[in-house]
Amino acid sequence: MLEVTKVFSIANQKGGVGKTTTAVNLAAGLARMGLRTLLIDLDAQANATSALGLEKTSGKSLYKVLHGEAKAEEMIIPTSTENLDIIPSEVDLAAVEAELSQSENYLSRLRNAIASIVSSQKYKAILIDCPPALGMLSMNALAASDYLLVTLQTEYLAMEGLGQILGVVEQLKSAGAGDTLAIGGILLTMYDVRTNLSRQVMEEVKTHFPDLVLKTMIPRTIRLSECPSHGKTIFQYDAHSPGAVAYEALAKEFATRFGLK
Repeated sequence: MLEVTKVFSIANQKGGVGKTTTAVNLAAGLARMGLRTLLIDLDAQANATSALGLEKTSGKSLYKVLHGEAKAEEMIIPTSTENLDIIPSEVDLAAVEAELSQSENYLSRLRNAIASIVSSQKYKAILIDCPPALGMLSMNALAASDYLLVTLQTEYLAMEGLGQILGVVEQLKSAGAGDTLAIGGILLTMYDVRTNLSRQVMEEVKTHFPDLVLKTMIPRTIRLSECPSHGKTIFQYDAHSPGAVAYEALAKEFATRFGLK
């Protein structure tokens, strides 16, 4: 039996910042280390699901689970990566945003839904790929998590978006909905060593959050952009690419930082 299962939300309200790419490849990297990992696709666009080569299937998301009509365990399916399972998504999750806001305990629905998975200690880590918005699903993910990992693109206005999501975390904690939640780290993505802008953003974020910025940075590389369309992780698509090297390093840093090993 594993000692403890830790739950992580990977989030940023801005799209196109490497959030899903990180969720998929970090999960795969942890699994490759022999750590049983569950990825939860909480985005109605189901990009994490398709990035792992899985079809969107009606009824195979957390929609019914969040309404108390099914159990989360029933939605878990294996992936082509050993030690990595997923709860997939599909378009019906889009309706949850409006429906949950009218229900009781609307911020704790996901936490309650996955409580039995967490307590089973089957997985060392549960990673939640949040929608690119700070709506009801993202709030549920944060309230269900031990840590938030923010993916931050090293481009203009990055700091502004970071301030917004950190503010939401404080609001949740003040409301008593995110009692266990802590800021786990900030991951710099799409880093381009050739540009002054990338270096400036990196330096600014490290100045403001010296203890939160992860040492590993994810480079801007075409191979990371290509692999989701092939339904493969970066390790399956091009194991020797800079993207694969970076996500392998991230998985090791992540496992050490959060005591997963």
